[in-house]
Amino acid sequence: MENSFLRLGIMGGTFDPIHFGHLVTAEAVRDQFNLDRVIFVPSGNPPHKVKRNITDKHIRYLMTILATVTNPYFEVSAIEIEREGYTYTIDTLKEFKKIYGENTQIFFITGADAILEILTWKNAEELLQMCNFVAATRPGYAGDSISEKIDYIKKVYNKDIFQVTVPSLAISSTDIRNRVYEGRPIKYLLPESVERYIEKAGLYKRR
Repeated sequence: MENSFLRLGIMGGTFDPIHFGHLVTAEAVRDQFNLDRVIFVPSGNPPHKVKRNITDKHIRYLMTILATVTNPYFEVSAIEIEREGYTYTIDTLKEFKKIYGENTQIFFITGADAILEILTWKNAEELLQMCNFVAATRPGYAGDSISEKIDYIKKVYNKDIFQVTVPSLAISSTDIRNRVYEGRPIKYLLPESVERYIEKAGLYKRR
């Protein structure tokens, strides 16, 4: 599967649940950076989410498939779902390099809030050199703190980080979970197929 000219987007996240903010971001980055495809990678056991109960990884994986199936440029990988123990971005990217070849250009798509914590990630310096980072922000959110952090990373690690503003990022998985818990509507915040699955499976409701 090696392809020296492949431009690959990787979008990791818990996707609990996946929503239109994720999808619009992935499509915007795909278009802006002329990517051949974007692979969504639902996290398996993320170490930074241990304080919150996360929906079963296989359920999150299925919701991600339901949300992306109609876009021919989108794929979903179970690479982290199948890995034992905590899942780290550095290990995931190394696996993709093995699959698609060392010359493949990888664009790792993440939220601006994650960029603020990137230096705390496992093997952060090596990670920064392995791929291009794209920080997605919503209008009015990219304040001085984010810009200063990005400028610091650029200077110290000699690595550019791209920023993309996406209006629909005002939607959040946390808000969707809270809405379901409180019995409020989530229509038009996420694909209808995912909404139906959440209802059928009884996800996020009061117990």
